[in-house]
Amino acid sequence: MPRATNAPASRRSRKRRLEQASGYYGARSRLFRTATEAVDKALQHNYRHRKTRKRDFRGLWIIRISAAVEPLGLSYSRFIDGLNKAGIALNRKMLSEIAIHDPEGFQSLVETAKAAVASAA
Repeated sequence: MPRATNAPASRRSRKRRLEQASGYYGARSRLFRTATEAVDKALQHNYRHRKTRKRDFRGLWIIRISAAVEPLGLSYSRFIDGLNKAGIALNRKMLSEIAIHDPEGFQSLVETAKAAVASAA
């Protein structure tokens, strides 16, 4: 009885892994074991960086809001506190976009926040 090697399935899985590694430098795109290690590591980085991207963008939005609020005489934390006290529920992404694209509208938000902070104090 001939030996069964499962060659078609093995070849298919190796081919799939090498296709995932296409574009990698040197042996990482050509040799199966090296390509497997490179792809596994890349998938780990991919998973981890999907999480950190959210933190990075939140930090960016906070920096933008802070930079837009400072010239108007308010700190970032006082601004957010004032918005909360005024009952304005806008997330930081939208506040950042408003600060960039609609300075007049953002200034009215800052005035509202200032008034809310002053009335609460």
